[in-house]
Amino acid sequence: QVQLVESGGGLVQAGGSLRLSCAASGNIFNIYINIMAWYRQAPGKQRELVAQITRDGTTNYADSVQGRFTISVDNAKNTVYLQMSSLKPEDTAVYHCNAVPPHAKYWGQGTQVTVSS
Repeated sequence: QVQLVESGGGLVQAGGSLRLSCAASGNIFNIYINIMAWYRQAPGKQRELVAQITRDGTTNYADSVQGRFTISVDNAKNTVYLQMSSLKPEDTAVYHCNAVPPHAKYWGQGTQVTVSS
C-alpha cells in the first residue's frame, strides 16, 4: 500500500511562488493508480481538484489555476510536484495529493499554503 507525504507549503505573499512535493513510499503509478492529482480544501469550502497528471504525462488543471500551476512527476524519485506561481490569497488552503478518483487510504496530512495580500 502506497503512502503519500506532502510537503513544501508555507506562508507567501501574493504574487509569490511555492513548490509542493508529494513523496510516495512506492511506485506512484501502479495497478491501482493511473492518475495522480493535487487537491486543496479551504476552510468552509469543499475539496477541489486543482491539477492532475496521467501515467503518460497528460495534465489538466482547474480553471482557477490554469496558467499559474504546473504539475509534474519524477518517477525515479516517486514524487509528484506542484509548482505554483502568481499565487493569490484565494489559493490559501490545505493541499493534498491523491489518486483520481481519490483513495481513502491515501489521504495524508496535507501541506498548508497561506497567501497573504
